[in-house]
Amino acid sequence: MKLHALTVLALTAALAACGSKTETNEAAATNTAAPEAAESDAMAGDMGNMNMPAQGAAKMAKGNGTVTAIDKAAGTVTLDHGPIPEANWPAMTMAFKAKPELLDSVKVGDKVAFDLVLKDGAGEVMAINRQ
Repeated sequence: MKLHALTVLALTAALAACGSKTETNEAAATNTAAPEAAESDAMAGDMGNMNMPAQGAAKMAKGNGTVTAIDKAAGTVTLDHGPIPEANWPAMTMAFKAKPELLDSVKVGDKVAFDLVLKDGAGEVMAINRQ
């Protein structure tokens, strides 16, 4: 028993000296990003503080930004936007779903004000107006 206690103590000291932390398999899997996410040009910025509404709950938000891309085939508009307090998002560039008539109302380079509905971990542009 004394040997076991010394072994545990030695391992604890070794881990503390390395400064390494242990994670459960579940936490390690949660902290692993998909390669596609790392290579995405559609999203950039510090998203670590994002706080999306609970699954199924919808929330409205407003933002201002610049249109950087429009993909009519995918039904998305990419916006380089400032902070969005209602979503607890920092300034970043990301793609949002939008109806075709909204995509037709703006072009790349336009400064815009937009309304979002935040639901199930994603934002969708509900209104967009050139400034």
